[in-house]
Formats: sequence, structure tokens, C-alpha cells
Amino acid sequence: MSRIKKIMRHILFQKNVQFPSKKMTVGELKKLIIFLYPVLSDNGRPCMTERKIRKSLAGLLKLMKERLPAEPETIAGEFMEALPGIKKQLDDDAGFIMEGDPAATCVDEVIITYPGFYAILVYRLANKLAALGLPLIPRIMTEHAHSVTGIDIHPKATIDSPFFIDHGTGIVIGETSVIGKRVKLYQGVTIGALSVSKEMAGKKRHPTIEDNVIIYAGSTILGGETVIGHDSIIGGNVWLTSSVPPYSLVYHQNVTKIRERNSN
Repeated sequence: MSRIKKIMRHILFQKNVQFPSKKMTVGELKKLIIFLYPVLSDNGRPCMTERKIRKSLAGLLKLMKERLPAEPETIAGEFMEALPGIKKQLDDDAGFIMEGDPAATCVDEVIITYPGFYAILVYRLANKLAALGLPLIPRIMTEHAHSVTGIDIHPKATIDSPFFIDHGTGIVIGETSVIGKRVKLYQGVTIGALSVSKEMAGKKRHPTIEDNVIIYAGSTILGGETVIGHDSIIGGNVWLTSSVPPYSLVYHQNVTKIRERNSN
């Protein structure tokens, strides 16, 4: 078979694979966001009722019915029943960010303007859909947030509430990461894997961050067996591939030299 025929055959095969487009998925995500936080809509009011949201979500899922673990209506119903709990977590996240950031003047400012909160909001919605067994859709949602905020959170990561992301640009949180309560992350933090080998799929590849940990800008923490003990502080630009006990203070020491410039 010629190369062109192989390409055409591949294109025809792809046309028979049914799943929602990125545009449709992001559109559904935005409906859910406005349903939870009307202040994020153009007019400050919810655009749809709960019943319409449920129906709209089920309609989206029908496009990939053959790949679902249950009927679209069943999944949509379970997801909508979980929304009040997700909203409570998100409210706690927003309050925690407000309390921890001197620059924040009110919770509404956090909800409307903070990229860290937006990334957490999208993650929590996508995480529930991933837990319900949906393929593809959760990843499209978090990649949308990644493109908007520069914060990359895998939808299957486990993140407790409240959770704080400050500034956020360049943060990466891998699929099997486990993050406890009252954890604070600053920009440029990576919670990643030591190996990207395909043989590691399905295994815990990313660190566990226990409660009340602060990780400052530019730090990298790697490995599925790496545990950052509770109430620890990880300073900026630290590289860690091994565990640290609770109440640890870990910092990177460098030498900064200042000399007078030659005026000539």
C-alpha cells in the first residue's frame, strides 16, 4: 500500500472515531464554571439551570457513548450530585488563597482574577469526571486551563482542600501526585516523575506532599517514593529526589558575589 493510501485510510478511520471536539468540551466546561460561579459570566448571572446543565453534559457524553463505563445520563447525574461537594472544596480553596496572599483584597478578587484559582477550579471538575471513568474529556479540560494559566495539573492527581497556588506560571503537577491539605505552591514548581518510561504507566511516579507544606518558586520534587513530610518548608530552587521528614526546612544555598564596576 502506498504512503498516500495509508494516510487516507488513517484519515477515514479517524472520522469514524466519535468523541467531543476541544471546542465543545471547553464550551461545556465554561457552562459548569459559570453555574458554580456566576460572577465569572459576562453579566454576572448563571446562564443555565441545573437541569439544563445536566442535559447538556449528557448530550456531550453521548458523542463518545461507546467509550463510556456507564450510560451518559447516569454519569451526568452522578457528576451533578457531586457538584455541591466540589463547590465546597473550591470555596475553601478561594478562602485559603485570600487568607494567605496579602495582595488579595477579597474572595471575589481571587475567584475572578487569580490564575491559580482558575486552574484549581478546572482541575476539580476534571478530576471528578476522570474518577467517573471518562476518557479524554478531563484531559482536554485541564489542558485548556494549562494554556490559559501556564499551570499544568493532571486531572488524575489527588489534591486535598484547601489548596493554594500563588502566581502559578510554570507549575507542573503529575498524574500520580498526592497533595494534602493547606499546601502552598509558588510559581515554577514541578511535582514530577524521575522517569518518563512507558513501563511506569499505572505506577506511582510522582511525589506525595503532606499537609501544611510550603514549596517556594522554582523548586523541583521528583519520584513516586518521595514524601515531603507535613509542616515542611521547601525553599526556592531546591531539587529533591528523596523524602524529607515532617517539620523540615530545605533550602538551596548559593553564593552571590557583588563587586564594584570599573568606572573606566
